[in-house]
Amino acid sequence: MYCITDCWNQEDPKGVYSCPQCRQTFTPRPVICKNVVFAEMVDKLKKTKLHAVVPAHCYAGPGDVECDICTGTKYKAIKSCLVCLNSYCQNHLEQHENFVKGKKHDLMDATGKLQEVICRKHDKLLDIYCRTDQQCICYLCGMDAHKNHDTVTAVEERMEKQRSALAAVEDSEKIFTGNVFSQWSGSAEFTQRIRDQEKAAVSRAEGLLRRLEQEVDDLRRTDAELEQLSHTDNHSSFLQVTLFLSTTKLSTSVAIGYYGSTTSGNQG
Repeated sequence: MYCITDCWNQEDPKGVYSCPQCRQTFTPRPVICKNVVFAEMVDKLKKTKLHAVVPAHCYAGPGDVECDICTGTKYKAIKSCLVCLNSYCQNHLEQHENFVKGKKHDLMDATGKLQEVICRKHDKLLDIYCRTDQQCICYLCGMDAHKNHDTVTAVEERMEKQRSALAAVEDSEKIFTGNVFSQWSGSAEFTQRIRDQEKAAVSRAEGLLRRLEQEVDDLRRTDAELEQLSHTDNHSSFLQVTLFLSTTKLSTSVAIGYYGSTTSGNQG
């Protein structure tokens, strides 16, 4: 409708209107109306073709990232564009690549958290890590608020954190296992000595042990998250998880020290 209207608007001065397809001329200007029968045929053809070509696994399900361009039924996105800030299914990704041909648009595995990898201030990719402030920044932040700070690429920091984080989990499990064994190896004698005098101390000890077990479980869950994140391109999310890991490790060490001092005091 837009095309034929624009064409005939240009032919208004002549007063003779031609069909762009068959070149037949008309006077006066014809009144255009929608061919309802043909439109229904085209609509049915599109639906038939759609169901025949698109496999069921291409539709977005629970937990999948939806294509931002699809209307109606959403297909599963396979890539996200860090420039357009959109996620695309296979069909719309091809359209996107044709549209931006010759331009540099960075793509990553589809994510529903695009805003987390983009600088809110400069609208640029958070591909640099500031070790001074322990946060991901964009290159413009590195030239402004984080100038002269200790910075590396997010990829470099991720590789280093990944190695040290896995080592931290192993060390924490060893510390926990060693303390539990040493404390409970003499638990029968310890419990007998304080049963009548300090029942509250036993309760505190058990509570601390439960806390240690919970924290080790948290470390293991974090390890699982790291393993999952190791297969994605989202460096900033990975680094945020490793910061949580270092905090958890510190709280575990404090709890172990407190537990040792408490039981030693009771035995004395």
